Amino acid sequence: MSDVVDRPAVRIPTTIWTLGFVSLFTDVGSEMVHALLPVLLAGGLGASALAIGLIEGAAEALVLVTKVFSGYLSDALGRRKPLVLLGYGLATLVKPLFPLADSVATVTTARLLDRFGKGIRGAPRDALVGDLAPPAIRGACFGLRQSMDTVGAVLGPTLAIVLLWAFADDIRLVLWVAVLPGILAVLLLLKVPEPADRGLRPARLPLDRAGLARLGAPFWRLVALGTLVALARFSEAFLVLRASERGLPLTWVPLVLVVMSTIYALSAYPAGQLSDRLPRRHVLAIGMAVLVLADTALALAVGPGLLFAGIALWGLHLGLTQGILASLVTDTAPPAYRGTAFGVFNLLSGVALLLASGTAGWLWDRWSPSVTFWAGAAAATLAALSVPWLAAPREPSASV
Repeated sequence: MSDVVDRPAVRIPTTIWTLGFVSLFTDVGSEMVHALLPVLLAGGLGASALAIGLIEGAAEALVLVTKVFSGYLSDALGRRKPLVLLGYGLATLVKPLFPLADSVATVTTARLLDRFGKGIRGAPRDALVGDLAPPAIRGACFGLRQSMDTVGAVLGPTLAIVLLWAFADDIRLVLWVAVLPGILAVLLLLKVPEPADRGLRPARLPLDRAGLARLGAPFWRLVALGTLVALARFSEAFLVLRASERGLPLTWVPLVLVVMSTIYALSAYPAGQLSDRLPRRHVLAIGMAVLVLADTALALAVGPGLLFAGIALWGLHLGLTQGILASLVTDTAPPAYRGTAFGVFNLLSGVALLLASGTAGWLWDRWSPSVTFWAGAAAATLAALSVPWLAAPREPSASV
């Protein structure tokens, strides 16, 4: 019996398109900052690779920890949009702190506040996509939103390159420009009405052992897998540092994220569509195998050829995994507790990401950049081999 599933033609809801455009504008500004922050920290403020790894790991972990509470609150309120608006608004308000920063502590504070805003909006937004996505095209809906988000991640570093050239490598002036796209995103989101009721009702899941057990064994197996995936994927800041360490000129350093994000954007939607026709765990396993190849190329890189091959493969692995994991959470979690499920999943993934980024920075400082990427390849291999046992088969009846 074939694993391929025939799906009827169903249109992607307008709300998901709108959220995609909001994500696009937000990521233009955020990725302009992300592309330049490691250079500002290491060059202008004297931070070590270990410090940068801990800052990035803590920032991303904060995103994922915050999602637990925002996801739970969106379930309890039975409303997603207010929290989505609050999260995007906070991230926009703190953007001016980056060009004003005169110390590592100030940059760290700004980075954590920015990511706190992302954490507030993340789980409610993902749950909203799950609420609104027709089950037959759920993977495509998550893939589309992820692709549009990543288009912003391509435009942001590209704009940073142009502005660095135009402003004679004035990083702080470029960071001021990065404030503007976030303002546009919030203005767009303000015009979005509260989505029509889709059966979502206030639901408080007891945060004790019995309550969390209601999320089900398939969900908890998926959480274990998500933790392994996060351990294999440290912060993309190390891609920027690797390019700088290999001699890429400052003006072209943002090209690292442009290449990675372009491949990510181009692959996320087709990967989502593919996961609507094939078991999602198969697509996920392929994605982790691609990460092994990416780490191998980056470990061996001497010149720009292998360096950018590894960066491109890193983007492809993101396209083959991130939207798929979100779809799997929606497939396995009870609809009434979808926000909480996204929050719990991302909390444990966040702890793993913090450990991975801190360890990557320590390996970088103690041994070498190559050792960092060889360790990543080993962790990605373990995650790829674990997919068949830990990713539960899709169960459409549990997702409707």
